[in-house]
Amino acid sequence: MKILKFGGTSVGSAQRMREVAELIHAPHLQRRIVVLSAMSGTTNALVEIGQLLYAGDASTATARIEALRQRYHEVARELLPEAAVAEQAIQDLDHHFDTLLGLTAAPLSADGERVILAQGELLSTLLVHRYVTQVLGRPAVLLPALDFMRLDVDEEPDAPAIRELLATTLAPHAAQALFITQGYICRSAQGSIDNLKRGGSDYSASLIGAAVGAEEIQIWTDIDGLHNNDPRIVQGTYPIRELSFDEAAELAYFGAKILHPSSILPAAKHGIPVRLLNTMQPEAPGTIISSRTGAEAIKAVAAKDGITAINVKSSRMLLAHGFLRSLFEIFERYRTSIDMITTSEVAVSLTIDDATRLPQILEELRRFGSVVVDENQSIICLVGNLEQDAHGSANRAFAALKDIPVRMISYGGSPNNISILVSTTDKTRALQALNAGLFRG
Repeated sequence: MKILKFGGTSVGSAQRMREVAELIHAPHLQRRIVVLSAMSGTTNALVEIGQLLYAGDASTATARIEALRQRYHEVARELLPEAAVAEQAIQDLDHHFDTLLGLTAAPLSADGERVILAQGELLSTLLVHRYVTQVLGRPAVLLPALDFMRLDVDEEPDAPAIRELLATTLAPHAAQALFITQGYICRSAQGSIDNLKRGGSDYSASLIGAAVGAEEIQIWTDIDGLHNNDPRIVQGTYPIRELSFDEAAELAYFGAKILHPSSILPAAKHGIPVRLLNTMQPEAPGTIISSRTGAEAIKAVAAKDGITAINVKSSRMLLAHGFLRSLFEIFERYRTSIDMITTSEVAVSLTIDDATRLPQILEELRRFGSVVVDENQSIICLVGNLEQDAHGSANRAFAALKDIPVRMISYGGSPNNISILVSTTDKTRALQALNAGLFRG
């Protein structure tokens, strides 16, 4: 079994859906589950509809729903050339739009919002399945993700339940080779419609792959693998051919947009290779993520914005045991994760990427001593096999940043990561300098 996940741009139009249909029927593929995102732009439109309903603007929300309905009618007619097939698909699409319209009649609840957000994947899988079976005439089973994707009481994926429910869902189709299902959407522990948050289709693919013991998980996007730097900022980047699970997880967490940060974990736990491929260039080799790693000390650079740095200076810290525990307990109480930390004898500097509870956190931290806050910071993450750094790659990185003001450095906590904190205003210069210093000879 292989798992093939296609993102929103890969199914973003009738033509793209046709291309995906050919890719999933390539003759060398064995039994496979295809996981689809919503058509590009759909989730953003659904989020806006939800926001309008929360604001009490049902009339504008209704207009947005009708505009989205019209877009899907047009895609259906373009994708399904036989009029009777297209009209039947449109009727089925309309069931989903009628669900959306039904939610405009009363104040929107959190459960209602999650129902709204689930419609995008339900619409895209309906269209692709209909094209495969009724235009191409190829057998395929539409597997409703809501039948087997589950969260536990802590709102985390319930792996044992997913494995058991998916096995039950697949059992009647033992002779079938192709299955199509939705990414992102799931049910809560209470059985209501829920989701794996934005970018969750990658996570769905990895969870499904782990549940069936897949041979490989393929993530198809609009870029030919994970690049060594941000191609939107730096010229001359190139795809990395091989990464370890740990290296890929670091890059995903610290800003590589091609991969959802959580999606590596189930695959890594079960040793399932993850291959990143380009729908627009299917012949490109892409990036393979596995338990193997190459010899390069630093393979890639990524950046994460929206970081807040906090420095706490206190004479109470000097030679005092238990000080750091008391400090960290504040962040735990406010459910705020720490990304980087450095210490001296009398001070601690750390970073957070969620400033929602910052005022309450600062109020408690000031009981320990003086507190300085720097907002609008970026973490630049250098990722690779640093245990193999026999040629001074880290020194070259620091030399490349000689003209960039550096706020913090975290080095040695992981064999795969050096984290450097700079002002976001210096991020572009830093990425370009690192590219020149590390990857150009």
